[in-house]
Amino acid sequence: MNFIKRGLLSLWAKKGRTLLLCAVFSAILIFVLAGLTIKSAAEKATENAQNSLGATVTLAASREAMFGGGQNDTSTSDSSSTDSTSERREFTSTPVKVSDAEKIAALDNVKSYVLVTSGTATAGDGIEPITSSSSTSDSSQQGPGGMGGGDMGGNRQTGDFTITGVSSSANYSSFSDGTATLEDGEALTADDAGTNNVLIEETLAESNDLSVGDTFKLTDSDGENEVTVTVKGIYSTTESASGIAAQVSMLNPVNTIYSYYTLANTLSGNTDEDTVDSAIYTLSEPSKVTAFTKAAEKVIDTDTYDLTTDDQLYQSMITPLENVSSFAKNIVILVAVAGIIILTLIVMLMIRERRYEIGVLLSMGESRAKMIFQFFTEMFVTMLIALVIATFTGNIVGNVVGNQLLSQETTTSQTDTKTQQGGNNQQGNQNGGPGGGGQMGGFNTAVQGSTEIDDLNITVQPKEVAILAGLGLVISFFSILLSSFGILRLNPKKILIG
Repeated sequence: MNFIKRGLLSLWAKKGRTLLLCAVFSAILIFVLAGLTIKSAAEKATENAQNSLGATVTLAASREAMFGGGQNDTSTSDSSSTDSTSERREFTSTPVKVSDAEKIAALDNVKSYVLVTSGTATAGDGIEPITSSSSTSDSSQQGPGGMGGGDMGGNRQTGDFTITGVSSSANYSSFSDGTATLEDGEALTADDAGTNNVLIEETLAESNDLSVGDTFKLTDSDGENEVTVTVKGIYSTTESASGIAAQVSMLNPVNTIYSYYTLANTLSGNTDEDTVDSAIYTLSEPSKVTAFTKAAEKVIDTDTYDLTTDDQLYQSMITPLENVSSFAKNIVILVAVAGIIILTLIVMLMIRERRYEIGVLLSMGESRAKMIFQFFTEMFVTMLIALVIATFTGNIVGNVVGNQLLSQETTTSQTDTKTQQGGNNQQGNQNGGPGGGGQMGGFNTAVQGSTEIDDLNITVQPKEVAILAGLGLVISFFSILLSSFGILRLNPKKILIG
């Protein structure tokens, strides 16, 4: 009688023992499969989040270049220690050349890009900014601290409007992420280069009775150049002003005017139309952002420019997923190790009960290897039954456990994010109001407008079943090997006498 047949007969004869093994093995495989499916679902959700949010890389002047390459503005002659205290680093505006920006745009993995120049402008004939009642009454009296339209250190005016010059309004983040929506007219494109076409917010348009095709005048912040602009489109925005932004006209989102970057350069006093403040690239494959950055650094002067990646929103969304994936991986490892230990102890007790059977078979000339394979056959059949049970029930357990873990991790992540934002906002206020917290404020808006990943699509795939079967074989093999080692190393005579 071969060892396979003996193993099957043993399982049938000892139905209680077989059911016990099936129950224990099923519990082990169910939790292993739950861990595998949770890990797979978390990784898939991370990939989908990265693709949906995308990744952007920004080209701008380096900090060292803006501060004169890190050189102090001092005389070449020797100076006393008293003179050294007066050293100052001179700030120099270093724009980005359009030709350099286009070199990066020609690289692979660039889905779209936009050239950006920002500035301010003062209202001229035909338009008035949207202001709050308090800022309207105090605007003529506010100075550098209030920024309500008064002088900003000298005779330079802060402006009534924020001018955002872009090479394509559709590719600019406010429009691409849905914060701003074009309601009437046409978007800004490359055809608007050198023109005075603008997009204005619908509240501003209604307040000034402006429509597509109408014109009005803007003056640069120095009050020297007046430009007549044409309304090409009207947009709406979901952004709202709060705090100091509600008191300062140019910081109010409804007072943001979009133009082609050449017009923004003119209003900013930049006579070189072939330069911009920055260039923003949206990647077609966000996962390759590091490789793209390295390739871009080879075609630009890294002493003059800096490349920065914007993945704050992405990181805030995937942090809970990464924690869940890591926890699921630990579940698989711990349950697999525990399964080997538990099954080894159970099989060891079962083998001790079958000492006489083992001694008789060995005395009849049966090899020790075949005895091990008989026990393995019994465990293998048990594993197949447990695998079927786990396949149909592991999905249920995985969904319950996975979504509960994600909910807890998301709550923890949101609490940490709010704490961090509170600290940054406080720091921004200490650094001078809007200037200190402007960038973080934009990030806060993006986080608030984003969709939290609060559900994992956990399904059992053939890949997970195959991995589970492999782990089941490993667990079976090691449990049989460890449990039978003590008996099979003895000779038949000692087994029968014992």
